[in-house]
Formats: sequence, structure tokens, C-alpha cells
Amino acid sequence: MAQLSTLGILAAPFMKSKQLANVLIKILGLSVIVHGTPTIVMGFISALPAARAGAGFGAWIYLLSSVAVVVIGLFLIIQSRAVADFLFKGDDE
Repeated sequence: MAQLSTLGILAAPFMKSKQLANVLIKILGLSVIVHGTPTIVMGFISALPAARAGAGFGAWIYLLSSVAVVVIGLFLIIQSRAVADFLFKGDDE
């Protein structure tokens, strides 16, 4: 069991709450990106014929909202430490 924890497979029981929050926020950001990537593709596929038909800006709303979701996921991954610090302001851990 000690070998698994030194390899990083098992979490150490003394992991601090900010460290755990940092990891969980990165996982959340990754799952948001994984969810948003196919919706960007589908949004582009559905918006392209609508734009050719002259549907206007309404056809691009789905695509733009999907891009916003991926940007939020990237923000969560990149700024996970800052988000964890914001969530645990009073903790010194």
C-alpha cells in the first residue's frame, strides 16, 4: 500500500483542504471542456447552413454559448489555485 501512495495513485490522508479543492476544481474544469468541445462542433455544423440561408445572428447563439462554456472550463483549470484561495479565504491551510 505504501508503494501505491508514493506513486501518487492513492491520495495521502494528510492532504490539505485547499490542495484538494485545487485538484477538484481542475477536474471540474476538465469535465466542462470535455462537455463543451462536442457542442462547439455541433454548433458550428448547425450554424453554418443557417448562415448560408440568411438566418442571421440567432443561429450563432448556440455556438457562442458553447465557446463560453469551454472558456469557463479553461479558466477553472488555469486559475484553480486562485479559485481555491477565494473559496477558503479564512483557512491557513
